[in-house]
Amino acid sequence: MRIEGSVVFVTGASEGIGAACVTELQRRGARVALVARTEERLKALARPEDLVITADLLDADARQQAVTQALNHFGRIDILINNAGLGLSAPSWRAPDEQVRHMFELNFFAALHLIQAIVPAMKKQRSGMIVNVGSTAGKIAMPWFTLYSATKFALGALTNGLRMEVAHYGIQAMIVCPGFVRTEFHRHVLGGPPSGAERRGRPGEVTAQQCARAIMDGIQRNKRTVVVPRIAWALIVASRLFPVTVDNILRRANWFMSEEQETPQP
Repeated sequence: MRIEGSVVFVTGASEGIGAACVTELQRRGARVALVARTEERLKALARPEDLVITADLLDADARQQAVTQALNHFGRIDILINNAGLGLSAPSWRAPDEQVRHMFELNFFAALHLIQAIVPAMKKQRSGMIVNVGSTAGKIAMPWFTLYSATKFALGALTNGLRMEVAHYGIQAMIVCPGFVRTEFHRHVLGGPPSGAERRGRPGEVTAQQCARAIMDGIQRNKRTVVVPRIAWALIVASRLFPVTVDNILRRANWFMSEEQETPQP
């Protein structure tokens, strides 16, 4: 998929992986529709040829209006990057229902709604790419992040099925599975950040910029799946070949959750 000259709709564009994607897209010659709740941050990233869209993606009407605004402004959307997401740090058997539904609405249903709103335009163009930013937690269930993993497993299944459904129209779909990315993501986790979330120097930790470059390379190469860092593939494969061993390693990993954090915050 060609990035130069394309129109790219990026959610969660104000910080982290989303902001890094915006910068990398601009560097590679794309026009960008930046979508997030924080207008000031979006304006700081945008160029004159870009479009800033302030929207709360938890609101279905706001999602539809954002797509309409982008299509009216650019006349087309070539690439959708569903990046907006939220974590929940709590044991699945006691996680507050309101927080769980909040997370699923943003991580899965918002992404699905945007796909449904944008694919008809891509069908008319006979081209396009849907990029869903999942997680390695969407390949391997993570204790205390179990329900977050569930949203990312669902997003991965959606991507794989969607790819087959829209291939006839010249539309592609790619799932991105980052490992631990150095962003502010854990500061915003519902229930409070997991124990050790602020530590740096984890094996295989990458920056948002490295993740964004991997995403752009994946788009240009029409890849089905991008795992970043690549070493995370080893853990994914190990979880398939030695599931009990990997389960035990993850269960004992003391940085997932301390005893004090087992009770989720309201």
